[in-house]
Amino acid sequence: MAEQGRNAEQERVWAELVATARRTVADGLVVGTSGNVSARVGDLVLVTPSGVPYDRLTPQDITGVDLTGRQVLGTLVPTSELPLHLAVYRTTDARAIVHTHAVHATAVSTLVPELPLVHYMAAALGGPVRVAPYATYGTDELAENMLRALAGRFGCLLQNHGTVTYGAGLDQAYDRTAQLEWMCRLWLTASGVPGLTPTLLTEAQLAEAGERLKGYGQRR
Repeated sequence: MAEQGRNAEQERVWAELVATARRTVADGLVVGTSGNVSARVGDLVLVTPSGVPYDRLTPQDITGVDLTGRQVLGTLVPTSELPLHLAVYRTTDARAIVHTHAVHATAVSTLVPELPLVHYMAAALGGPVRVAPYATYGTDELAENMLRALAGRFGCLLQNHGTVTYGAGLDQAYDRTAQLEWMCRLWLTASGVPGLTPTLLTEAQLAEAGERLKGYGQRR
């Protein structure tokens, strides 16, 4: 394998990627080496390597592939979920992807085909969050199922598996993962109260909230 030389931008993004991967463990979204994180720099995709604890990753472990999956940076084997990441980069404007096995989100993925509209933050993910039908991890079938569930969305659930979210950067992709896990926990908590059924938002209410969210935060 002919490795290309790394540059300062790649090294900076790699450091952010490793920090994000470690955050998924610290926040309880993954256990051990489950889940993975990637970021796109030009036509290069930096991605966590397979089976390496995130706290052991160093600047020298930088791992990168091109959009065909050919490894062009590093010597560690990329994550087994590489087809999933590449599918998103080939079909969206994603610059970063976070994949986790978050407990509440994974639990919801086994119960319903779509996360019920229990909170308006679903608008931040583009609308009602769908569940992609189960397929073996690391396969093209899983990637195809995921893409259908992601249509018009920034995140989805993978049945009996976990979550996938993407964004314009690692912070946004991670925040969307955290929001998705929180909404799943919220729905499980509310729906578990005996004798009561959670009130759900309408599509119109979600759309209105989505318009307001576009102006949320500080303006520069």
